[in-house]
Amino acid sequence: MHQAALLGSMIKHAHHYGWEVAQPIQHDWKKMAEAVQNYVKSLNWGHRVQLQDKKVKYFNVKASFVNKHTVGSVTKDGKETLLSADHIVIATGGRPRYPTHIEGALEYGITSDDIFWLKESPGKTLVVGASYVALECAGFLTGVGLDTTVLMRSIPLRGFDQQMASFVTEYMESHGTQFLKGCIPSCVKKLPTGQLQVTWKDCASGKEDKGTFDTVLWAIGCSQAGYTKDDLEFLILLTPLLVCWECTTRRVPETRSLNLEKAGVNTNPENQKILVDARDTTSIPHIYAIGDVAEGRPELTPTAVMAGKLLAQRLYGKSSALMDYNNVPTTVFTPLEYGCVGLSEEEATARHGQDNVEVYHAYYKPLEFTVSEQDASQCYIKMVCLKEPPQLVLGLHFLGPNAGEVIQGFALGIKCGASYEQVMQTVGIHPTCSEEVVKLHISKRSGLDPTVTGC
Repeated sequence: MHQAALLGSMIKHAHHYGWEVAQPIQHDWKKMAEAVQNYVKSLNWGHRVQLQDKKVKYFNVKASFVNKHTVGSVTKDGKETLLSADHIVIATGGRPRYPTHIEGALEYGITSDDIFWLKESPGKTLVVGASYVALECAGFLTGVGLDTTVLMRSIPLRGFDQQMASFVTEYMESHGTQFLKGCIPSCVKKLPTGQLQVTWKDCASGKEDKGTFDTVLWAIGCSQAGYTKDDLEFLILLTPLLVCWECTTRRVPETRSLNLEKAGVNTNPENQKILVDARDTTSIPHIYAIGDVAEGRPELTPTAVMAGKLLAQRLYGKSSALMDYNNVPTTVFTPLEYGCVGLSEEEATARHGQDNVEVYHAYYKPLEFTVSEQDASQCYIKMVCLKEPPQLVLGLHFLGPNAGEVIQGFALGIKCGASYEQVMQTVGIHPTCSEEVVKLHISKRSGLDPTVTGC
């Protein structure tokens, strides 16, 4: 769906390159949704085939623990199945969170899981939250031509570099996504017309306001999970102290129905995530947990995949290698993509002190933005390094086209302990956005204009 939005933007600018495209361009939600859903179904089918080829037995049922070595399930036709094993791995992931304390939220709202399976266009949409899930969804909804508003309690992309996060939202705002900042929703009602009326409060002034939408999409953090409506009204008075909506935990772990207590597996009572050690072992030595369901793990698919591979190798391949969660690269697929690896500028200065950190940065203009005269004011790169030679690279942040492809390559070097000098000795590929990384030479400390000009 992100790709669909990017294609729409390219079509709008195609006339600069000589293509005659009928205006206004139209997007067919049904056609896109059908293609996306068919692709996902094909992936699921492919996984089942591979499991069968590898002689792995697959049970399409919901299981729960009977005891430390046994899980049981009941099929739709009432047939009970019991499975016992020497080792058990829990990898049940999580589900999006509904703010059940808000009137009408569960009855009338949807989540990011639902948006991808809608057969009809969601129409005018309110996205509540400012996590990467929220901004990605809002970005592609705007990109396919829908009236989209983001309601955010505090900062966007909590846990990411905040300078980069600000650029992401600035770009989205300048390209059509509307933002209601510093607001908390309190009620969702269905009107006789079928539309949804949302009531929210401004945290700074305490004033109440309303808006009408066709769809309300919840993409919130966990901090509001236990709040009642009265709590929210009181907490408005404590705005500077309130933990924000968009905290790093956005999903509810699938642990509540597993009967973990029957196996003796301990969880964090606050969020129900499973407590694990560096070897992914739970409180029971032969039971393991990987991925989003485990406490303190990045909620990223690739980290779960690698953790699972390493666990299998430790159990059956005579390996002792542990998953390293440092310098994990990731990308936020907002309209202007944001890729990063390593520490944010805030994290680096907190760990090493501001005087011991050097930040090299640059504003640049992607070649694909030139002829089409696209706005590149938020296209920005910064490399966070230790100040003392050899200036170890602590983090790299890239905002621009194909950010994931750019960061994936540099992630290897940073994982291997690359220094600023080594990056500068790397030959750039011209004309790419990636080459701007190996040309970074202006530090923030210098105060010089970091805008790239000429060669």
